[in-house]
Amino acid sequence: MKGSYAPMSVMKRVSLIFRSKANKALDRMEDPRETLDYSYQRQLEMLQKVRRGVADVATSRKRLELQMNQINQQSGKLEKQARDALGAGREDLAREALSRRQSAQGQLSDLQAQYAQLQGEEEKLTLASQRLQTKVDTFRTRKETIKATYTAAEAQTRINEAFSGISEEMGDVGMAIQRAEDKTAQMQARAGAIDELLASGALEDASGMPRDDIQAELDRMGAGGSIDLELERLKGELGQGEAPKEIGAAADGAGQPAAGRPAAASATEAAEPPAGDAGA
Repeated sequence: MKGSYAPMSVMKRVSLIFRSKANKALDRMEDPRETLDYSYQRQLEMLQKVRRGVADVATSRKRLELQMNQINQQSGKLEKQARDALGAGREDLAREALSRRQSAQGQLSDLQAQYAQLQGEEEKLTLASQRLQTKVDTFRTRKETIKATYTAAEAQTRINEAFSGISEEMGDVGMAIQRAEDKTAQMQARAGAIDELLASGALEDASGMPRDDIQAELDRMGAGGSIDLELERLKGELGQGEAPKEIGAAADGAGQPAAGRPAAASATEAAEPPAGDAGA
């Protein structure tokens, strides 16, 4: 009993899982707009069948009406023949004509009953056709409204997903941009670190050019001196310090020639003899 119960439970579970998976896949593939269009098409087909039934019943009723007219004409003709036979003294012919007329009247009664029945069926089908037409028109209006609402909601969802980056395409693009920015920052940091190592001498230039330690030290000192000069200049502009040393040195250099110029002129005048002595 247990051996037979376990396989049945497994089969039921497999069947349930398969149905649930199939239902989920079909639900994902289903488009409500296509379903509504298909339902509307089916309703139109049903309405067409009802209209065709109304037309068939009307055709049958018209056929009975023609038969009834023919029997009425035949009945009138037989009655006239009976009258004529009696007028001619032929009672036997008159009896035969009246017998045929009575048979025709029986057929006419049956046809009238069928005619009334078909007329009732035609009225019912016509009413049903009108009601179905109203339902189809109402469903068509509702269908178009639902389709328009669904299309607008779908478009809005896609726009929101595109803006928020939820969609797969925008997500891939955002990840690619992030990876590119990370790689760029990493390469910039690596290049700056290599430049610093080369400048400090921790790494040697692989091009084979000899490294000049003296020039490197002079460049470093020059860079530091330029910073000091710039700092002194800014302090001078803000009135927080003295003028740069180069400016003071330049002023001293300009003053020394001025002070030495009279001495040089005196020495020249002393070297020149008086005019009288030159003439002598």
